[in-house]
Amino acid sequence: MTLAGILPAALPKFTEIGSIYDFLLASYGEFRSLRWKGGDYVMRVRFGAMLAMAAMLSGCGGSDGNTNSTGGGTSGAIGVTPTPTPTATAGCSLRERQDWAAAQLREWYLFPDTLPATLSPAGYTTVDSYIDALTATARSQRKDRYFTYLTSIKEETAYYTSGSSAGFGIRFALDQTGQRLFAAESFEGAPALAAGIDRGAEILAIGTTSSNLRTVSAIITAEGTAGLTTAFGPDTTGTARVFRVSDAAGTRDVTVAKADFSLLPVSSRYGAKIIDDSGQRVGYINLRTFISTAEPALKTAFANFRAQGVTKVIIDLRYNGGGLVATSEYLGDLLGGGRSTSEVFDYTTFRTEKASNNETRFFAPQPESIAPTRIAFIGSGGTASASELLINAFTPYLHGNSALIGTNTYGKPVGQIALDKPACDDRLRVIAFATQNAARNGNYFDGLASTVEATCRATDDISFPLGDAREASTRRALDFLAGRSCSAITSDVSAQSARTTASTRQDLLIPAAPTTAQRMVPGSF
Repeated sequence: MTLAGILPAALPKFTEIGSIYDFLLASYGEFRSLRWKGGDYVMRVRFGAMLAMAAMLSGCGGSDGNTNSTGGGTSGAIGVTPTPTPTATAGCSLRERQDWAAAQLREWYLFPDTLPATLSPAGYTTVDSYIDALTATARSQRKDRYFTYLTSIKEETAYYTSGSSAGFGIRFALDQTGQRLFAAESFEGAPALAAGIDRGAEILAIGTTSSNLRTVSAIITAEGTAGLTTAFGPDTTGTARVFRVSDAAGTRDVTVAKADFSLLPVSSRYGAKIIDDSGQRVGYINLRTFISTAEPALKTAFANFRAQGVTKVIIDLRYNGGGLVATSEYLGDLLGGGRSTSEVFDYTTFRTEKASNNETRFFAPQPESIAPTRIAFIGSGGTASASELLINAFTPYLHGNSALIGTNTYGKPVGQIALDKPACDDRLRVIAFATQNAARNGNYFDGLASTVEATCRATDDISFPLGDAREASTRRALDFLAGRSCSAITSDVSAQSARTTASTRQDLLIPAAPTTAQRMVPGSF
């Protein structure tokens, strides 16, 4: 039995701040890939009795299995095959699914006044295209940039059950020229890192063998960035590709086969550390995504920070598009040692007719919590959803002692709920609520740079490891924490052109039809 069958009225209370795919249809026509422009899943499981189900149903996948990522402090190969999408049954014709989606939007959509009074689905060949048409006005107002979409219940459940995916284990990024491809990050326990490909490596060419390598620039010139997705091959275990790689060790051809791996949300190499900055102990956290398996590592890290007397912290969210709201709030609690249980972390507000679902979340300091005097949040145009929620939450309390470092964030102060049609394996992610901090500030659709009280502009220097004091964004964060001067971020800096060097990242690469894992871990292949 699905959750919808057990608690139909409560199902919408499982909410998320979800995926951002800035579809560039005008530019690409029949395109197959695009660059990451924003956030991914942020799930909030709410309301008393529902909390007991949170561990099992954090992916809103009904009773199909545990939707939390598996694994504790280690990576491991986990093979889970998604259940195939069911064949059409009664109630699952295209028209019936379109009508169902429209009804859910009219019931729950945060911006009901933007929905067309009438819009026949007859001219639309998919549910997705009809949803896009229904939300076109909100999209033109930058309120819903493809945040409302249809996905598969079973595919999501399979991912959340295992926390694994088949891939190379690389987070790919294009430089500002759009013609060069780099590894922005490689994941522990995955094939690419085992083959010696790590952050900063440039991918010069891709092929199935060394004899048929095509240069990255030739692929992009002929097929656009869509060609890169095609060149990587299908997302199935065993798919092998030859990469011509250039890094500090030289240029070489490396064969890498996709495999199942479990992502560590906090890297075992650089995810949590203390940086000595001229005698000042600075805590550093790099969080890849907000999933519950991050909490033990965060707890351990903050226990160490507390024991070491750390009062200044860097939270690196530059590639973090979102995750579980509960984990974002937990990290906020660990940073909220100076906050009381009567102080607001955030407000969640639905449309007027659904105001009974509104919620106020207060800080809940933990035994490991610290009371930082200054926090530097590293962000970028790919920082969104739960990441922005966390950054925004501290502005009313720390004011100018909390800063955004790097570039402007994406800008997504609204969130989704999950509405299921189990017989059709359909899950509708619909924008249904807005979030605000304690000062009732939540109007950051254009990013946080214009709303936070302190910013420092910095690049993402992939020639150094993440968390290295020499890396540009980390260095600038240390400057802010030490009271040294910096240049402010302009509100549109996430879209501006930066230096076209090998060390400057532009956009994370993501396919137009991403898997659940790629929604959760933007740029990953």
